[in-house]
Amino acid sequence: MAQVVGEVAPYVTAAVGAYGVAVLARTQEEAATATVALGRRLAQRIFGIRAEGEELPEALADIVEEPHDQDTAAALRRAIRKALLADEALAADVRALVGPASGTVRTGEGSQVVVNSVVGGDSIQIGAVGGDVRIGSAHRR
Repeated sequence: MAQVVGEVAPYVTAAVGAYGVAVLARTQEEAATATVALGRRLAQRIFGIRAEGEELPEALADIVEEPHDQDTAAALRRAIRKALLADEALAADVRALVGPASGTVRTGEGSQVVVNSVVGGDSIQIGAVGGDVRIGSAHRR
């Protein structure tokens, strides 16, 4: 469960950052990125859909106010974990939503690791990167 919560929380946080207090509203705006779209679907599935202007659950409201605070991020992870542990069907739905999006890519011995990323067209959205990474064209040094 800890792994699922760890995978879900960054998506929900990205969605809250993009939508703010409207993250749980049912509006059909097109999401800025695949991460934000998935995060919004996860937030709505976990916390329920709300009408615009309706109060957010405390964990989401705190993320709106302080999106980079580690304590609010921990409170969000705790709220997600409690919801998933309380409802096996919800946990299965969330695993199914996150399943195709999560994963690790490694190439060669000692290579960088890229996780929670989306590749679309000519762009890559990186969720997290580990190891020594250089971003840029190989022909530019």
